[in-house]
Amino acid sequence: MAFGVFIHRTDSAYNDVPSEQYQFPKKYLSRARQCEGDWIVYLEPSKVKNSKGYFALARVREIVSDPENQNMFFALIEKGSYLDFGDPVQFRNHDEIVEKGLLNEDGRISGRAQAAVRPISPIDFARIIELGLNQPDKILPRVDQISLNTGFEDTQAKYSVPPRNRLAQLTMRSVRDRNFRKTVLRVYEERCAITGLRLINGGGRAEVQAAHIRPVEYNGPDIITNGMALSGTAHWMFDRGLVSLSNDFEILISRQTNDVDAVRMMINDTGRLIGPPKASERPRHEFITWHRENCFKQ
Repeated sequence: MAFGVFIHRTDSAYNDVPSEQYQFPKKYLSRARQCEGDWIVYLEPSKVKNSKGYFALARVREIVSDPENQNMFFALIEKGSYLDFGDPVQFRNHDEIVEKGLLNEDGRISGRAQAAVRPISPIDFARIIELGLNQPDKILPRVDQISLNTGFEDTQAKYSVPPRNRLAQLTMRSVRDRNFRKTVLRVYEERCAITGLRLINGGGRAEVQAAHIRPVEYNGPDIITNGMALSGTAHWMFDRGLVSLSNDFEILISRQTNDVDAVRMMINDTGRLIGPPKASERPRHEFITWHRENCFKQ
């Protein structure tokens, strides 16, 4: 087993759903098999406009052939392992390459950087994880005092090989909740998707909350497309099925709401969800549909 890097871009022609599967051609099969049963980080290439860099990690459950194309394969992601970085890591951090293994003897970037699937050293993996998960919280509400203890909290200049047993901490609920909130608040620009309000407290931190569309207790994943930034009241109404969304993001109001006019006044003037600028980060229809069918009071 070995750590790896999978390059993914949202406009890719491949059949990728990073939290579920990663499609790749046969030429990368031997490299991908090295990562089977181990952890990988996703990288959006710098050639993509507003690239997120290294943006998430996940564990590869198994490698399988594509039943529709003999020259293609899938890396299937272990359920519940995918985790967006609260702070995406750029390919260059302070003008230095984060993935040191890509440098040749002359200190230049080698051709390995072009490989869509490649192994990564434990030291480089630990460096990326620390930068992605351990940055100070600048936008989370004051109530979020959860300490992140991933095992990668040595000084910023020192990176040690992460013991395998520490990686299990990446599935801890406290770690996942914290990074889900950071990711949601960042892509929604700290603004409530229903009311449109951007509320900042006296300490300069956002007061909106990160809401799961399909809740964790009902197998909802901790991914940005299953999340929205909502004010406390909007979050309460959404969880209780008093408001929901259509597949084109129209905000729906339940007929069981005791004051429909008051709720309508809370909704932003467009009457639609104010979502992230990137379409790939907006709520997925499958999660919206689940909420309408299982939570929304028609």
